[in-house]
Amino acid sequence: MGHRAKEFLTFLHRIDRAVKKPRNIHIVLDNYATHKTPDVMAWLEKHLRFKLHFTPTSASWMNLVERFFAEITAKRIRRGSYSSVDDLEGANYDYLMERNVKPKPFVWSKTAGDIIKRERRALDALDEIRGNR
Repeated sequence: MGHRAKEFLTFLHRIDRAVKKPRNIHIVLDNYATHKTPDVMAWLEKHLRFKLHFTPTSASWMNLVERFFAEITAKRIRRGSYSSVDDLEGANYDYLMERNVKPKPFVWSKTAGDIIKRERRALDALDEIRGNR
């Protein structure tokens, strides 16, 4: 079993201990292979209250953690020059401190229906380009 899979199983154990039974636990994950190793799948078969929901492979924009990393990359990392890892870390912490003075939650500007319609149009256009229609 890989290192990341062990970390993920440790995470699942912590959740299992923290959330009172018989409550079901729904976890939204990306399609990273770590989440689907044989050891993880065997653990999940024994812990049926855990329900995993995987985001589509091409939909990292849906993941708010990834949205945040995109924001910090665009607003801080790309604009700087760093002489060391410590220098980069310091810049990131400074950005977080500044941002947290007036925190602003992420709010979706489109409805789920709008997003799905737009995705459907994009997929239709791609099919047309590829000659699949």
